[in-house]
Amino acid sequence: MVTCVFLGFTSGMPLYVLIQLVPAWLRSHEVDLATIGLFALVSLPYTWKFLWSPLMDRFKLPFLGRRRGWALITQLGLLVSIAALGQFDPSQSLRAIVVTVFIVSLFGASQDIVIDAYRRELLADDELGTGTSFFINAYRLSSLVPGSLALILSDVLPWPVVYWVTAAFMVVGIVTTLIIKEVSDDALAPATLREAVIEPFAEFFARDGIKAGLAILAFMFLYKLGDNMATALATPFYLDMGFSRTEIGSIAKIAALWSSIAGGILGGVVMLKLSINRALWIFGFVQMFTILGYVWLSTVGHNTVGLFIVVSAEYLGVGLGTIALTAYMARETSKAFTATQFALFSSFIAVPRTFANASTGFIIEAVGYTQFFLLCTLVAIPGLLLLFKVAPWAERPAK
Repeated sequence: MVTCVFLGFTSGMPLYVLIQLVPAWLRSHEVDLATIGLFALVSLPYTWKFLWSPLMDRFKLPFLGRRRGWALITQLGLLVSIAALGQFDPSQSLRAIVVTVFIVSLFGASQDIVIDAYRRELLADDELGTGTSFFINAYRLSSLVPGSLALILSDVLPWPVVYWVTAAFMVVGIVTTLIIKEVSDDALAPATLREAVIEPFAEFFARDGIKAGLAILAFMFLYKLGDNMATALATPFYLDMGFSRTEIGSIAKIAALWSSIAGGILGGVVMLKLSINRALWIFGFVQMFTILGYVWLSTVGHNTVGLFIVVSAEYLGVGLGTIALTAYMARETSKAFTATQFALFSSFIAVPRTFANASTGFIIEAVGYTQFFLLCTLVAIPGLLLLFKVAPWAERPAK
């Protein structure tokens, strides 16, 4: 569990550098918002990481083992590339920054591949819920480095120093990688690149049949679609309800952070007693019903107490659902192809988030906020119905 904490921290750091620190840095140098928005495209490696994950399953570096060797390479790459960002001036070297940000994204996504695989191989099935809880909460807490500490330091220190300080936190991951033991079984590793590319997909669909495999993928796609849609344009919704930016920053954002962490902790504790299947049922209903808080808020408008309660409830559901789904994904991977299958699953569940971000604005403009949040609640139902097929309640808890 301690290993999961430190690996979660080092896994989350690069992503929050990309989505929190880099935009603030660019804007402080008066880069226009349209250009900053386009920087989101350089994070595509996080969506497409399954394309090169077979290489990390197939090839073993000549040091530290199949997982730890790749982890060390990616972490060293992240330390150097994050630090390198601060050496550029956004007003003069935007192309070089684009390339460097892409490199950070590439190393970050690759680190996720190997850390996800290591975590799956480290934890027994009945430890997946708790281990995932520790991992995800540490992942979220890592946002305090690029999202808070770095921004505070930027008021008193030059940006190159800020980026070096931020990059130095990757030492947490480097030291962890050097200390932990290798847990992968080389006897299970694919012997050829063809096996590494083809066998993970063949094994997954052959395990319970093509229909069962497609049902599992459909479930992963749909399980969090409702709350992904509900939270996609949360900040514009708060503004349209009359909340000031100060109220949003001091109430909504704090409520979202504490409740998602609380949801992760609570989920891990509950899953010590429940099977993954039953957690998916209970947490799925929680994350569906908490969307209805937004329906209420859209009718009452500006209400600060209501804002805190609604956001806290919603992100508690988000935290619970994320823990259960991530543990389920890990359970569905084969230890022979952990890196490739987990990368495929995590890339696949990123698709509905992208769909939500792209489509919700059009839906809201067409039907209004109240009907939109009711629709989000209904959209959550198909994922729950698929639980009858992919994770039936009656299955005995893992021992």
